[in-house]
Amino acid sequence: MQPINLGAGFKLTDDNKKNGNNTMARLDFLAELHTRTKRNYVQRVIDHDKAQCADIAKQWGYDYWDGERQYGYGGYKYDGRWLVLADKLAKQYNLQPGDKILDVGCGKGFLMHEFTRAVPGVEVQGLDISSYAIEHAKEEVKPFLVEGNATSLPFPDDHFDLVVSITTLHNLRLPELHQAVKEIQRVGKKHRFISVESYRNEAEKVNLLYWQLTCESFFTPEEWVWIYQQCGYEGDWDFIFFE
Repeated sequence: MQPINLGAGFKLTDDNKKNGNNTMARLDFLAELHTRTKRNYVQRVIDHDKAQCADIAKQWGYDYWDGERQYGYGGYKYDGRWLVLADKLAKQYNLQPGDKILDVGCGKGFLMHEFTRAVPGVEVQGLDISSYAIEHAKEEVKPFLVEGNATSLPFPDDHFDLVVSITTLHNLRLPELHQAVKEIQRVGKKHRFISVESYRNEAEKVNLLYWQLTCESFFTPEEWVWIYQQCGYEGDWDFIFFE
């Protein structure tokens, strides 16, 4: 079997193909969004008790979403930035009116709202562990969001045309991570796209460790792809790197 190529547009060899899925790819769709925000990685560790901030962040409440920056987003407000990603995914997967889309780890539902703008007539569903995020979600999509855990998705097999999970699964420890990936595979019938935080070298690993508050799974791209393969995952992926 040939080595895995982790570049954008990676096509699996015949030996890599699983269950009739001919291609899996790294889709470099989030780098532009991620690099818009300037981060002082070291300052987060110097200015605050990082462990205490992480404990508060993992409660997934007001502090994480809309409190001070040391606890999370520092105010997670709708600004339209996710429309770029929704457009890219809609084109990549040829989404049509009537298609069903699930966002695992949907937060306040901003990406779900953008899907309805990118492809009017799609049916969106979101799931998040944070009751606060759902209570303060975008009003247009709030009726379609549910509180729940990625390890046990309350949806039938093969139900969604596209399942996405953006910067969520790295917040799970390995046993739960395996179960969540399998659940995403189970409820999707066509397309799947997962994005997680990762690192390619020691500098990016240190930056990730300095900046992160909720990450539990720290893996290189090669390790992430291995996990996906072990879980029988047939979808695409992307990574966020802290350069």
